[in-house]
Formats: sequence, structure tokens, C-alpha cells
Amino acid sequence: MAAADVLDSNRLPPIHNRPSSSETNSHAHGIYSQKFIDRSPFLTAAGKLTSTGDSALQCLTTAPRPTSPDTIRRFRATFAPEAGKKRVFYGKAFDPHLQWAEKMTHGINTQPSSTAGEMVNPPLKPLFKQHQQDKLESSLYKSKQVAPLGKSHDQSVGFPKDYPWKDLSYGVVTVKDGSAGELVSPPKPYEQVQREAAEAHDMYVFSHKDYNPGQQVNRKYPSDHFSRETQFGQPTPHDNAGSMTYKSLKWVHELQTEKAAKIINKRLDDWREKYQDQLGQTRDPIKETMKVGPDHVFGMLVKPGQYGAGDLIHQRGVNRELRGQDHQRGVVAALRHQLKKANFQNFDNLLSAFRFYDKEGKGRISLRDLATACWQYNLPTEPELLAEVMDYCDVDRDGYIDYQEFANFLNINMPSGVMEVQVSEEADGTKTVRSAREATPGRLQNQIDEAIGGHRTSSAVINGGNGMSARGWRTYGTPTVRYDLPAPRYKSISDHKNYGDEATSLALVNPSIYSNKGVYEQDFLVPRSKEQIREVFFGIGAHMTLQQFDEIYEEAARRHPKGHVSVESFRSVLDEIRAAEISETESKLLTTLDC
Repeated sequence: MAAADVLDSNRLPPIHNRPSSSETNSHAHGIYSQKFIDRSPFLTAAGKLTSTGDSALQCLTTAPRPTSPDTIRRFRATFAPEAGKKRVFYGKAFDPHLQWAEKMTHGINTQPSSTAGEMVNPPLKPLFKQHQQDKLESSLYKSKQVAPLGKSHDQSVGFPKDYPWKDLSYGVVTVKDGSAGELVSPPKPYEQVQREAAEAHDMYVFSHKDYNPGQQVNRKYPSDHFSRETQFGQPTPHDNAGSMTYKSLKWVHELQTEKAAKIINKRLDDWREKYQDQLGQTRDPIKETMKVGPDHVFGMLVKPGQYGAGDLIHQRGVNRELRGQDHQRGVVAALRHQLKKANFQNFDNLLSAFRFYDKEGKGRISLRDLATACWQYNLPTEPELLAEVMDYCDVDRDGYIDYQEFANFLNINMPSGVMEVQVSEEADGTKTVRSAREATPGRLQNQIDEAIGGHRTSSAVINGGNGMSARGWRTYGTPTVRYDLPAPRYKSISDHKNYGDEATSLALVNPSIYSNKGVYEQDFLVPRSKEQIREVFFGIGAHMTLQQFDEIYEEAARRHPKGHVSVESFRSVLDEIRAAEISETESKLLTTLDC
């Protein structure tokens, strides 16, 4: 028996033969049937045979972990309890007293009361219940009987029965003579308010002990040798600039340290000068070893070419390049600016200015006409400089400046002076005159080079046909500047609307001389009396007689529906009269030159 057991223990495990290729292929043929044709059925299929029912989700999903027995869980509850669980000794894991203690509660169960939401916002009561509650409160509380809300209490209880208390009134009638705003800020000048406050100040000192800042208390000492104006002690030094406070915040040794010379090690100073960046100097640590001067530059100096990058991009021709002509272009621009200023100051419109230049009436300005105009403007110029201005303004290269070129290069937003009448033909063949307006001298082109090859952008093509008018389009949203709303006289702090009376970004960046002096746009538009207008304009040096002033003032008052005159309205009328005088003088000068 023992020998048989030994043989059984030493016996090798059984050897299983590998399945034949036909068995494997037959099994594979069942799985992959009708998917491919096996050209070599006698060979074993390569790869690992898997079931077609498995998917990636099944492969990545792990099987649920089996629940641990209670015997093991009680030990884990002792040594590795779960999150949020209390550690329980494994010897008392199944003690029934622990289960009873877990569900045991002590004390009295408190019933829930009203919530905070119900107390702050109680539900509405019916009108009948509200009347009952008010009647109960009026019968219980004395405050409801003596001072009910919104009405006077019943005063007949304290009077005799036959007393006519309803027909009698006691006290002095309060006369309403002003509002609280007038009491706090009365409509009086500052000097009058101060004078009235000083007159009644002694009464307030006696009644309210209201002393002014720095005013001494009158203690009414009976001694003849004591004066209430006497001051004791030494005056405390004071400076409104704050110099005394500055000295008190600075310690003595700090002031001495600032005044004392700062001693620095020479080696440290030399190291900083050599290896640290210096303002306005290049950092060169080995400049001491170089045997050249400080202004020496290495390399070969490259001479700049005749044409610049802009000349190459715009393909400017010979003698039309802009590189190296900065000074010449600056002088030409200065002379052109002076001519534009002279045109704006001496003429009302472009047509008058063009006629002044065109002495012969040919409809174009020659170099001789331009030189004559510069001489009359007291602009001393050389012939070469005038030729440069002529070449700059003459776009079509005909040697003359026509009206289009004149409007392009010698104009500062002046009206054209040419009246154009729009005549439209109706369906029945009749012609009607719609309106008369000033005609513009064609489209003014920008002073830049033309595009190469005649290229035009989409915006240039659209605007080339007078653009797309958006006059009849519907607008959405709220405009930034509310011109549709009248500006309030007194604007609230919480009102963030811009009614068009606020300064723009240009006015904030470049404030006018008036705003620097505390004078704003509203001050120019507010109505003023005749004496104030005369004082303002005579004070700034406006030359006019009293009769002329009265005529201008009456014309400005006639233009306003209520007859009010402001500084701006008076100035506009004065400018129109001055412009008419200049135009008349100009016409006389042109008549004299023609003769």
C-alpha cells in the first residue's frame, strides 16, 4: 500500500496532445465563417483565438469584488475602518448593546417652530382676520388707543360731555415760508449769508455756546487787569506746506546721512562701471584692452541707396523718390500750411480764394500767380521753393493748379462757394427745382500714392459710387450719447447717461484755455444780461461802439424765441458781421486789381 502511494506521488502529470490543424481550422471556420476564404486549410491559423462577443468595454470593466465575510469585516473595522466609520473593537463587533446604543436618543423631541422666512415675510391674511387682529390689538395695547397709525386718537374722553371740542383748535398756526432746501442753502449771495450769520452770532454763543474756530470763551472775569484778548505761552510754529511735519517724520541721523558724502569702494565702483549697464552707454567690458578711441566703429560703412523701402513698394519714378528729401518736404509743407492759413483767414469760401490767386481769370493758377499771392501775403519765398510747391500740388503735371487741385492742397475745411441747383424731372415731363446747396469740386483724393496696377479695395469700390446710404435703415440699441433726451437741470449722482453736455476724450486730452481757467461750455450758453455781455466783450478787447453793441445785442435777442442772449449767440452774430465786412473789403480789392 505504501509502495502504491509512493508511485502515485511520483507520477508525472498527463500529457495533452495539441489539437490538429483540422480541428483548429474547423473551430476557426465556425467563428469566422463567411468572412474570408482559407486558401491553406492544412496550416494552423496564426494569432490568438478570441471570442467575437468580447468588446473593449468588457475588457476594461472589472468584475465586482465579492463581499467579505462578517468574520473578516469585524477585524477590518478594528484595524482599517472605512471612511466616516467609527473604529469598533472586533471583540464587541456583534454585541447587541452597541446596536441599541446606536439608535438610542436622549432628551425631549423638539417640535419644529416657525422658520425665519415665515417671520420676515409672513403669508397674507384675509381681510376679516386682519380686522379682528387690529381690533384685538387696539383693545389690549394702550399705544394703539393713544396713538393709532394714520389718524388721531379719540380725544373726547378727557373733555366734558357738552364741550364742542371738534369746532375748536388750540395753538398757533404754522406758516409755511420755505422748504428745507432753501433753509439749508438759501438763495442768497455768500456775502449776505456771512453778514447775517455774524449779526446773530452773539445770540448763538449765549444760547448754544456756538464759538467760531479760534474764538476764545468769554469767562467774564471781574478783574480789571485781565483782558480776554491776552494770550499766554509761545506760538506753535506752523506751515501750511507741511515742512514742520516733514521734519518731525525725519530723524536727525537720516538727515545727516543724506547730507553726508557717500563713500564707495573704488574696486566696486570700477566693477559696476565695467560690467553693469550705464544709461546712454553701451556695455563693453574689454574696452580697456582695445587700442582705439571711444567713438571708434568697426566694420565698413554702408552708403544708403538712392531709393527707400517706400519708393520701391510704390514704384516711384526717377526724380520722384522721397528718400533724402525730408528737409525739403518739411519746408514745402510749412509754406503750404501758411498758404492754407492765409486762405482761411482772408476768404469766406474756396471760390473767393481761387479768384484771388487767379489774376487773369483763366480758371487755373500759374507759378507767377502763386508768387504774386505769396508777395501779397508777406511770405518771402524763393523761386525754387515755389516751384517745389507747384510740383507738389500739380497732380496732372500740366504746369497749373486747377480748382480741384486747389481744393485738395490749399484748403482747411472751407465751403466751396459754388451753388448747385438740383433739378429733377417728374413722370409727366415737368421739371422741378428741389433744393439749392453748395457744390463740392468733385471727390477730394487723399494725398498718398496710387495703388499699383489700379488695385482697389472693396470699401473703395463701394464708396466710389457715393457709398451706401444708411439714412433709411433701422437702428437698434441705445445710443451712447442721448441727444433724444433733454438734459436735466440738476443731474443725479446715479445718472450715468451722457446727454451730450459732457466732455469728449479730445477735450480731456487737450483741454481748452477756458476749461483751464474754470470756464466751461455751459457758461457760454447760459443767458446773461446786457451789462454782463458788454463787460465780457469789452474786457477781451472787442473793438465796437456802444451803438454797434446795441445792434448786435438786439439781433442776437431776435434770434432766440424768448429773447435771451448768451456769450455764444452774441459771438456768432459778431463773427457774421465781421465776415461780411471782410467779404466786402475783398470784393473791393478784387475790383481794384481787375481795373
